[in-house]
Amino acid sequence: MRRIVLWGLVALVVGPFLAFAVGWVGFAVPSSDEVANTQVATFTFADGSPLATVRPNNINRINVTLDQVPASVQHAVLSAEDRSFFSNPGFDLSGIGRAVWSQLTGGIGGGSTITQQYIKVTTGQDQISLWRKYKEIVLAAKISKEQTKEEILENYLNAIYLGRGAYGIQAASQAYFGKDVQQLSPSEGAMIAGLIQSPSRWDPAKNEEKSRERWNFVLDGEVQMGWMTQAERAQMQFPEWLPPSAAEGGIPGDANGHIYNQVRAELEDRGISESEINTEGLTVQTTIDPEKQREAVEAANDVMEGQPANLRTALVSVDPKTGAVLAYFGGNDGVGLDYAQASKQPGSSFKPFVVAAGLEQPNPIGLGAQYDGSSPQTLAGQEVSNSEGVSCGRCSVKTAMTQSINTVFYRMALEIGPQKVADAAIRAGIPAAPLANPTGGISLGDKNVTTENMASAFATFAADGVAREPYLVAKVTTSDGRIIYDHDAGGSPGTQAFSQQVARNVTESMTDVASSSRIPLRDGRPVAAKTGTVQSSVEGQNNDAWTVGYTPQIATAVWVGTDDNSPIKNSAGRPIYGRMLPGSIWRQFMSDALRGTDVEAWSKFTPIGQAPVSEYAGGSSGSSGSSTSGDGEERQQRRSRDSGDNGGDNGGDRGDSSSRSGSNRGDSGNGDSGNSDSGNGNGNGDSGNGDGNDGA
Repeated sequence: MRRIVLWGLVALVVGPFLAFAVGWVGFAVPSSDEVANTQVATFTFADGSPLATVRPNNINRINVTLDQVPASVQHAVLSAEDRSFFSNPGFDLSGIGRAVWSQLTGGIGGGSTITQQYIKVTTGQDQISLWRKYKEIVLAAKISKEQTKEEILENYLNAIYLGRGAYGIQAASQAYFGKDVQQLSPSEGAMIAGLIQSPSRWDPAKNEEKSRERWNFVLDGEVQMGWMTQAERAQMQFPEWLPPSAAEGGIPGDANGHIYNQVRAELEDRGISESEINTEGLTVQTTIDPEKQREAVEAANDVMEGQPANLRTALVSVDPKTGAVLAYFGGNDGVGLDYAQASKQPGSSFKPFVVAAGLEQPNPIGLGAQYDGSSPQTLAGQEVSNSEGVSCGRCSVKTAMTQSINTVFYRMALEIGPQKVADAAIRAGIPAAPLANPTGGISLGDKNVTTENMASAFATFAADGVAREPYLVAKVTTSDGRIIYDHDAGGSPGTQAFSQQVARNVTESMTDVASSSRIPLRDGRPVAAKTGTVQSSVEGQNNDAWTVGYTPQIATAVWVGTDDNSPIKNSAGRPIYGRMLPGSIWRQFMSDALRGTDVEAWSKFTPIGQAPVSEYAGGSSGSSGSSTSGDGEERQQRRSRDSGDNGGDNGGDRGDSSSRSGSNRGDSGNGDSGNSDSGNGNGNGDSGNGDGNDGA
């Protein structure tokens, strides 16, 4: 045993030195002229059919000597990437330790010095592996012995990829500022340096906020290192940059362009760099179902045809069982703004998270719990109102969800605690940062989310409480057949964010909404949904409208709004509510996407707290365990329908006006209180009479 232990200790001590010696002899130091050649990258749909075939064009690389690069630009690069460059041996032991641990625990690595980055760029070896990290360390040490620090920095500045087809600091100077590197100001140099880690995503033309953040980081680092005075730092202004000259060849200019851009961003999150995409001849298989993508684009375009030109829409559809994004529509301009990533208030479509939090209380708030739904009410100092003419003296939580009674949910959030509502949303899949410091207004959706966020969070309820991160990249293969990423091989089975009972009760709360809103799926299958509308600061107008809903197989979110948060009106000039254009898009897409598939039943429903009673006169949309009663709530709905049928502009385009002040403006309810979709088969019409309770 002692001999085994002794030999083990010898191996631990001698092994690394022996491995280092072998690498020192076997690995040749690359030059800056050995940057890997660009290759075609192929992006495919889930079935392997082509989505995009991309070859970077306008590749530009012009070498310069270090004395041509202003000292301020050199310092900016060092501040951004390796502040100990002139003192380290070419590698950073603490950074390497972090990278090894990250890779062993499923992370994406990191911890590279400028010397190591230079090795990656010139060898084209950018895959995530301990072998690559070992080779980097050996070559970094070796090159540090064979070249001076100034030579290494010069070669690095000529080899590094900086976006827009620019390899090297001179080409980047021309791409972003239209000038030679000698003419770069300290501020311009800092902006370019800030892009190094992710030039595709942090290009100011794509994400100026992040570009500014990195610019500040670089300049602050220069002050910290003594390369710039605090007074000089205070005078710095973010530079004026040039727009990109052209897109890479093969990038789709239509709706698929947004898929491509999101896939590129996800690849970088997985540790696959832009340089690797450009040089490895990658085939990237996405999760997008080509048929469902076609149906998403058709639904959006069919419904929006003839509507005001300032309206924008987005749709994201997720598989609740895996987290795979099945369809993604961020607008028809693939090189323009991706509206599926636009951050908007969700209005009453956020109310299911209030229900989830209430169900988890020590004394659970069940779907049959009764609340005062009168309007207006003053709650925590805020005046909260329901939709015009749609209130209830006493009604159940389920009825309040169906009719989108704001006063009920606002009171529930205050009883539960706004932070607990936020916590429930976060567990479902909504990012934490936008939900900071919640108030009662969170019950009415006063915090910003994206269309993708909402599709993913509702998918958690569809999956009986299992939260799965949405993803677009299924597999990545190099031109020589190496699989460098496979989601199925390393993917997480998900996290049980809510118990099956809680998730199923949340689903049950929404089973009457689609029928009440006159947007049931065409084949009548069970569906859970919630609409949402955000009121404008302009009296009687709305800014954003949503419909989000799911079956066990698919969860889909749809948003309609504008670029500038101006009031949204349909072709008839009336305010748009969640049931209207978003609801029509959602209904058409979901009906098409599920056509010919099996009707999957919800899982077993066991009521938590007081059991629900369906008070919606139209009956439950596939609810199990709910009954219909003809009480005062039903009569209220009949009255609302009657007023909605009285015609057009007087009909009930009645959104819950939630609070009339502050951020609690506007949630509108669910219901089209008896109005028809202009009679077309797809339910796209919104020119029918009034919209009744539709608001949130």
